[in-house]
Amino acid sequence: MTTAEDLRTRVQEFLAQHDPKTTERLEFLGARFDAGLAWVHYPAGLGGLDAPRELQSVVDAEFAAAGAPDNNPRRIMIGLGMAAPTILRFGTEEQKKRYLRPLWTGEEVWCQLFSEPGAGSDLAALGTRAVRDGEGWVITGQKVWTSVAHLAKFAILVTRTDPDVPKHQGMTYFICDMTAPGVEVRPLRQLTGEAEFNEVFLSGVRLPDTNRLGAVGEGWKVAQTTLMNERFAIGGNAMPREGGLIGIVANTWREHPEQRTPDLHERLLRLWVGAETARLAADRLRQQLAIGAPGPEGSAMKLAFAKLQQELTGLEVELAGEDGLRYGEWAMRRPESVDMIGRDPGFRYLRAKGNSIEGGTSEVLRNIIAERVLGLPSEPRVDKDIAWKDLPR
Repeated sequence: MTTAEDLRTRVQEFLAQHDPKTTERLEFLGARFDAGLAWVHYPAGLGGLDAPRELQSVVDAEFAAAGAPDNNPRRIMIGLGMAAPTILRFGTEEQKKRYLRPLWTGEEVWCQLFSEPGAGSDLAALGTRAVRDGEGWVITGQKVWTSVAHLAKFAILVTRTDPDVPKHQGMTYFICDMTAPGVEVRPLRQLTGEAEFNEVFLSGVRLPDTNRLGAVGEGWKVAQTTLMNERFAIGGNAMPREGGLIGIVANTWREHPEQRTPDLHERLLRLWVGAETARLAADRLRQQLAIGAPGPEGSAMKLAFAKLQQELTGLEVELAGEDGLRYGEWAMRRPESVDMIGRDPGFRYLRAKGNSIEGGTSEVLRNIIAERVLGLPSEPRVDKDIAWKDLPR
């Protein structure tokens, strides 16, 4: 079995042949993928070494210490956290070889075409149609809340292929070329003033059947893999103690002694404990992932993450005093990534409001936890045996 020392040796041998100071960035990242040092738990030949997942941190630390370039993970988070594990599990060998390498190096940005204006939080109610046409499919519909769609080369797309069966059965999953004729991306300006999200219109978009992931009609099954990985990607990131927002808020407390009150001190201590608990729980969940795919526990992590983010940003605004009321600018921008850390308190406070919606609403996640973790009775679902076409809209 591959050990941490084995990987350190591999990295040092790689760095001896590819000096990060003199090797062009994409060349370096591509060579790292080919050497199996991208995501070490992936199969050999697909960026990995079939090594234990928990050893990824060993590789990342070695490359960081050498000043090696990263693949801009904030910009390609959807590809790394959602598209890649779905392609790995359900993709053909040709799809894995075609998409995983440029996805990891960041040459090709991915977005997620799931949510729809008429489906709300019920993904299974989606209505974007995919109709078979010879060796391919014709896609028509509208998607919404699509992060970085304005930058994306590809999208993971869930469609309705059979309206005559119940909603969870007649869905099919595709890889969509975002540059194909009929794809239109429009910005959605948010509370922050920026347009990180988009709405996407699909008007007769033609996709070959080779772009399908999984079997026809099994899109819900494939989508569950994406969603479980999405929630883990949002709520389960590796963090040092006082990493992320809790570190920023703690520093704000230290820098503004004039704002300190017993009530704010108690809130800070409670949130510090909550952040540390979430950090340790995420670490434990990553260890569990070494032997299997994400499960409903990821929903709990994402739920806790959203609540913490919103409470922390609220406390930061209070601790910052008048600085917390300042807002850099409310200009319409289309950013290349989601970055709350490098922004001012007002931006973080506004942007955190979306944390309880994106990646599954907190209300939906509570239902998942109740039913699949706690084993409580499920809510009555009167529509589960009714054909999708007969459901009221």
